[in-house]
Amino acid sequence: MAKSGLGLDSESIAASTVLKRAVELDSESRYQQALVCYQEGIDLLLQVLRGTKDDRKKCHLRKKISDYMDRAENIKKYLDQEKEDGKYHKQIKIEANATGFSYESLFQEYLNETVTEVWIEDPYIRHTHQLYNLLRFCEMLIKRPCKVKTIHLLTSLDEGNGKEQQISGLREIKESLRNHGVLLELEYSSAIHDREIRFNNGWIIKIGRGLDYFKKPQSRFSLGYCDFDLRPCHETTVDIFHNKHTKKI
Repeated sequence: MAKSGLGLDSESIAASTVLKRAVELDSESRYQQALVCYQEGIDLLLQVLRGTKDDRKKCHLRKKISDYMDRAENIKKYLDQEKEDGKYHKQIKIEANATGFSYESLFQEYLNETVTEVWIEDPYIRHTHQLYNLLRFCEMLIKRPCKVKTIHLLTSLDEGNGKEQQISGLREIKESLRNHGVLLELEYSSAIHDREIRFNNGWIIKIGRGLDYFKKPQSRFSLGYCDFDLRPCHETTVDIFHNKHTKKI
């Protein structure tokens, strides 16, 4: 394991802080977070190196960068193998009022040209804003690089006054997707409670609040109304797994 032993002058203090955190996470076997910190710290060290004129310090920095790059590469290989073995698990904790967690930001890493089929299990696709959430998620799926052909939705049926609106909204989404060559298969169950999204490339995403983790915008003309990366979130947890054999809902 690499050790953080940089001199704390004004140029390298930021890199030292990030790399110290990387080493701590590494020692706690929190490899995914450690890798992110190593990569960020290496980038900062490279900036320091470019601004350094002293040859002895340059040599010292190059050695440190090489050591951290070796460790980061080993962690990356380990995580790639974990994915291959179906043991990968990443957890993201979204704090209350946090921003930067649009569907694109959260899911884009796991979407590629191999994704042709998606399963969504969410008991609460009922109210207008929840139907819009589903629509936004579907819009993301039909963009490149995905080649989604079928989306399976398992949800619960609103037994109150919103039933007609729910059925009508889902019907409109289904028709719109059909116009883009995508089949939306709907199924209702009164027994579901879990919230889960599966892609046929093996990725499984479980969000504590399902797709409905955004807060209501302050007004129709406030930042975040259209761009969900700017929309504050409710507190929730996202668990991401990988499995070679995706189970259909």
